[in-house]
Parts: sequence; structure tokens; C-alpha cells
Amino acid sequence: MTTLPTDPATETPLALAGVLDEPVRRPKKRRPLGTASWYATALFICAVMVVPLLWMIAIGLKSRTAVFEVPPKLLPHEFHWGNFIKGPQAIHFPRLLLNSTIITALSVLGGVMTAMMAGYALARLRFPGRKMWFYLFVGSMLLPGVVGLIPLFQLYKSIGWYDTWLPLIVPAFFGGNPLFIFLARQYFLAIPYSIDEAAKIDGAGHFRIFTQVMLPLTKPAWITMAILAFQASWNDFLNPLVYLYSSDKWPLSVGMASFISPFAGQTPDWSYYMATNLLYMLPPLILFFAAQRYFIQGLGSLGSTTQK
Repeated sequence: MTTLPTDPATETPLALAGVLDEPVRRPKKRRPLGTASWYATALFICAVMVVPLLWMIAIGLKSRTAVFEVPPKLLPHEFHWGNFIKGPQAIHFPRLLLNSTIITALSVLGGVMTAMMAGYALARLRFPGRKMWFYLFVGSMLLPGVVGLIPLFQLYKSIGWYDTWLPLIVPAFFGGNPLFIFLARQYFLAIPYSIDEAAKIDGAGHFRIFTQVMLPLTKPAWITMAILAFQASWNDFLNPLVYLYSSDKWPLSVGMASFISPFAGQTPDWSYYMATNLLYMLPPLILFFAAQRYFIQGLGSLGSTTQK
């Protein structure tokens, strides 16, 4: 039977001497007051976000007269599910939904594709003026979009694009959002250059490296861009209002605003409006909840990127 060498002074095995000398760390006890305050803060924030949505649903299910009851009641006496049919019919919802779908899909495709290509070029290619172009892209984010509204309107009108979808779609295919370019560049900088070198040894060019190597590695980045681009295009109200004159070309954002305008001089039917507005909100909500894991991962990884 083997014996462990001991310390002559304390007769403690040398292997345990360092462990016994360390102070015992006791787990910190959670303070009930602190825990309760965190839960109260979280519940308050959730209430601020959820209560308006619940109120919209309640109004969408009420009759026109029940909306103005005093005191107001969250749960209606009768559920008027027909509001979700009559409300969309009042603004030709299917046609406006198709317009919004086409405009948003093309804008998302162009914005994400060009941003990823520009980000790859700024992060992985070596060419003169690379940093200058990046600083120009980042600096352009400081300018509000309304600054160029009048010059762009004059330009699009002079080339015959007024009352068409082209001003809403074409700019996205030319790097319309500098934030997406910044996000793509930061993601590409975090990928080791050894991956590019290994692909080049196998005979791959930049196009193959970008499509078959980089795009799968940056999946959270372009999914995050797609969600942000979808939300921005779907909720865009100013640009369609300026560039589109014909009502048959309006997206849902403008159509929802016109829902109230014909009722000038009388009380709008808020139950129809809220029911239609809930249907208008569904596509962005479904997209976000379906891809929220990639969205959080895409934004959270920006702080871990390294400049090269």
C-alpha cells in the first residue's frame, strides 16, 4: 500500500496542501428584494409592450359602438369576428398585400445581396482606397434619408420612374443600406484568412469562395439583414406616398393610411381599422419569431469581431 508524501510540520499530504490552504468559497445567497425588483421590472417592460397589442385585438373584436364605451372594457361583450373580413374588404387588402409582397421581396433580395458582396470586398480583397470607401459608407449613416428626398424625386421623375415601383426597388440593388454593408464587413473580418487560402489552393476563385464558403459561414448575418430589410420595406410609408400616385400600385402601408381618409367628417370605424392592422402586422411578426435565433446571434456577434 503506497503512502502520499506529507508535510512534516502539518502532517498533511503535499497533494492536498494547496487545496486546503485556499479559502472556502461559499455560494452567494440571492437577496429576495433584489430578485423581486428584477421580476417587477421585467413584468413592467412586458406589460408596456403587450398591453397595446391586447388593446388592438380587443378593439378589433368589438362593434363600432362598443369601442367608445365608458369606462372602456378589455374584453368585448360579443366577439365580432366579421371585422377581420369586412375591414380588409374596405381597402382591397389582397391587392395591396400582393403589392407589398413584391416590393418587399425584391428590396430584401437586392439589399442583402449587394451588402454581402460589398462587405466581402471591403473585408477580404486588397485594393487602393478600401478604407476610404468603408469610411464613406459608415459616414453616410449619419445623414437622414429625408435629406436626399427632393433631389431623388426630381431624378426619378425626369427619367420616367414616377408612379412606378422602381424608386422603391432599384436603390436596394446598389447598396442602399450602409448599415448592412458595415454588418457584413464586420462578420467577414471575424473569419480567418486561412479559409480563403485553403480554398484558393483547391482552385476556387473569389466568386466560389463567396458563394460556397463565406455565405454559409455568415448565415446569421444575412438573415439578420433580411429581417431588418423586410421590416423597413414593409413599414415604409414616406417613399411609396411620394413616388406612387395610382392607388392600385400602393403597398399596404399607404393603404392602411387611406383606410381612414375617406371617412373625413365622420368617426372612423376603428374596429375595422384595428382588425385590418392586425393582419398587416402578421408577416413581420411571423418572420421575426421564425428567425429570432439567427437575429440575436447576428447582432450579438458584432462585439466579438476583430479588425484585421
